[in-house]
Amino acid sequence: MSELVADPPGRQGPGPMQGALVEALDLVLARRASGALPGERRAAGRGTGTELAQIRPYQFGDDVRKIDAAASARTGHPHVRDHVPERTLTTWILLDVSASMAFGTADRLKSDVAEGVALVIGRLAVRRAGRVGLLTCGAPTAQQLAPHSGRRQLISLRRALAAGVAPDGHVPEPDALAAGMRRIGRLARGPGLIVVVSDFREGSDRDRPEWARALAALSGRHDVLAVEVNDPREGELPDVGHLVLADPETGKRVEVDSSSPELRRRFAAAELARRDELKSHLRRAHARHLEVATDADWLRALGRSLR
Repeated sequence: MSELVADPPGRQGPGPMQGALVEALDLVLARRASGALPGERRAAGRGTGTELAQIRPYQFGDDVRKIDAAASARTGHPHVRDHVPERTLTTWILLDVSASMAFGTADRLKSDVAEGVALVIGRLAVRRAGRVGLLTCGAPTAQQLAPHSGRRQLISLRRALAAGVAPDGHVPEPDALAAGMRRIGRLARGPGLIVVVSDFREGSDRDRPEWARALAALSGRHDVLAVEVNDPREGELPDVGHLVLADPETGKRVEVDSSSPELRRRFAAAELARRDELKSHLRRAHARHLEVATDADWLRALGRSLR
C-alpha cells in the first residue's frame, strides 16, 4: 500500500473535532439525507416495521403475534397486520486521493480537510444502525470498503483514510472521478446518500466534464452531496516575484512572474470562471454543493452548509 499512496509532506491531519458540534450535526445530516432515521425510509414490499401496509385474513404459517384482535373480532375470522419494512440509510463516500489533494498553503492540506469530512460523515452515517462504505479514486489502486455499521467499520474507515494520497508525479487515469462515481452507482443497490469529497479539478476539454454526467446519473437514484475542498492560493496568486510551479500529477513545470498585476488579474479571472462553471455543473447534476477550505474551520463550515 505504501507504494500506491503516500503520507504527504506537511500533513497536519484534520485537526480537533469538537464532539458537541459533531453531535449537533447528527440530526441535521439525518434531515438533509431524506430521512436517515429508522422508519423514515420506505423499503419495497411488506415486512417488519411501524407503518401499516394492510390487514388481511390469516394464512397458515403467519406469525400469530401479528394477529389483529380488533379486525378478527369484527369479522369473526383471524386477521393479521402487514407492515412496511424499515430500512436505515446506507452512505457511500467517494474520496479523491489524487496528488493534487496534497496541496495546502494555510492551516492544513486539502487531503487533511477531506479526511476530516469523511470521518465526520462516517461517524454520523453509522448512527441508528446506518451503514457506511468508502471508495477512493485518483491513486494507482482504488481502496474499497463495503458498507457496514458499527465501531469496527469506523476503525476500518479511519485506517483507510490515514493511508494518504497518490504520490507526486502519478497521473490518474482519464476521468478517474467519473469512473469512481459509476462504480458506486453499480455497488449501491438501493437509494441512499452519496458523498463525493474532491477538489473537482479534474481537467477536461469538453463543455461538460465526464464526472458531471456521472454525478447526474447518481442523483437520479440517490441523495448526493458534493463536498469541494479548496485552498486560498488556488483562487489568488500572491505577489512574491519569480515563481517556479509544478503540477503534482503530471510534473509539468511553469515559470511565472507573480509581480505582474496583469498576470494576477488573469489568474483570478480564470479561477472565478472555473468556479462558476463548477457550480453550474453541480446544479445541473442536482447535487448539493458544500464548500470547505484549508484556511478555515472546516467542521463549522460543514455544519453551516448542512443546515
